[in-house]
Amino acid sequence: MIVPVILAGGSGTRLWPLSRSSYPKQFLRLLNGYSLLQNTILRLRKMKISFVAPIVICGEEHRFIVAEQLREIGISESDVILEPIGRNTAPAITLAALHAQNKYLTDDVQLFVLSADHEIKDIPQFELCINKAKIGLKHSPVVIFGITPKYPETGYGYINFSESNLDQGISLVQDFVEKPNLEIAQVYLAKGHYAWNSGMFMFDLSQFLVLMKKYADNVLVNAKLSYDQAKSDLDFIRIDAASFTQCDNISIDYALMEKLDNLLMVQLDAGWSDIGSWSALWDIHPKDEQKNVLHGDVVQVDSQYNLVYAKSKLVSLLGVENLVVVETKDALLIANKDSVQNVKDIVQSLKANNRSEATLNCEVFRPWGKYECIDVGSRYQVKRITVNTGEKLSLQLHHHRAEHWIVVKGTAKVRRGDEEFLLSENQSTYIQIGEIHSLENPGCMPLELIEIQTGSYLSEDDIQRFEDLYGRA
Repeated sequence: MIVPVILAGGSGTRLWPLSRSSYPKQFLRLLNGYSLLQNTILRLRKMKISFVAPIVICGEEHRFIVAEQLREIGISESDVILEPIGRNTAPAITLAALHAQNKYLTDDVQLFVLSADHEIKDIPQFELCINKAKIGLKHSPVVIFGITPKYPETGYGYINFSESNLDQGISLVQDFVEKPNLEIAQVYLAKGHYAWNSGMFMFDLSQFLVLMKKYADNVLVNAKLSYDQAKSDLDFIRIDAASFTQCDNISIDYALMEKLDNLLMVQLDAGWSDIGSWSALWDIHPKDEQKNVLHGDVVQVDSQYNLVYAKSKLVSLLGVENLVVVETKDALLIANKDSVQNVKDIVQSLKANNRSEATLNCEVFRPWGKYECIDVGSRYQVKRITVNTGEKLSLQLHHHRAEHWIVVKGTAKVRRGDEEFLLSENQSTYIQIGEIHSLENPGCMPLELIEIQTGSYLSEDDIQRFEDLYGRA
């Protein structure tokens, strides 16, 4: 059986300001109505290969985003493993291997590791390569997917592979090469036996664990300790943080791949992109007659080769070319398309100055729904809150702020002190400082309300929970 392992960690800083550490690119809907994570799973669903339920690995802070996005596409049997801290890909993949071993109790298991933020257009060709990789596992414990390069890319690592195929489309890996400069990348492209390292691979489960013991025992031992002490928490597998933190912070390439002599590679030419920059997103999108990619409320005159994402305002272009313009409610990026690999430098500068725009999104997801900050001022804050059907916020109080709630859609069930009552559209209530309260959506449609907070301290940590459906009390 083939178990998909989907790596859904990472911060995606090069797609700032849409992508932020609280809501990184794998959860964004950049290509269609689905997120990159959802597209990754739906791509597997379209194949004739009989995959079992996926294992998704993500950071703890993103657990409810993942759960909601899986629910949206009808995935109810997946296993979501929470990383308490990012330790790179080797520990994450080892956790998935240990979980698969514990769950399936058979030697006939292959794990297929994918990133949650890739785009692959040619699904039949992708399916063909997956079948080739499974054939390759008869000759090697690990088969990686190398992307046929189309141009001299400097942002990817490369794989040097043998020109003589072991089987059609299956080659022996000679060595791995770090990200080259442009001149060297042009040489690789001309030689023809270099491929981009996609980060996707398939391995035999039992042999993988043997190899990890041989080459990366620290990772295996501490990952196993953390998994053996794991606890189920709602729909999640919460591993032991203390043990997991002791894992080496190392990629699977350094921990294992580069140490194997019989590593095989399948060449994948299926319209792959890791969407690692705004220019990569421009490359894969359909364009207008002026070679622009325009999303949102955009007007352009005499402008070409631009990418524009407008989230909340009208963006107008006049006589410009080769620009990336990304507008959100709290930030605006304007960059030359040739410089977008360095957007991460802006994020680093924002973090160094403790700017919330580096990490927080205006729209914040919670297990019960989401909220969006509309306005902030001295001693007040206004939010738009959406509570999903049947969900409930914790029973709580705030020591430094009062709250005014105005229902704009749906029905709210409110507890305020010893009272419990319903509010309909256009009705409101007031929660005093220090008053115990809760909010619930008992209806059959999402509940939307406006919350106006007033007080001397308005940060999210001013909360004392007494009861909570999601284990946060």
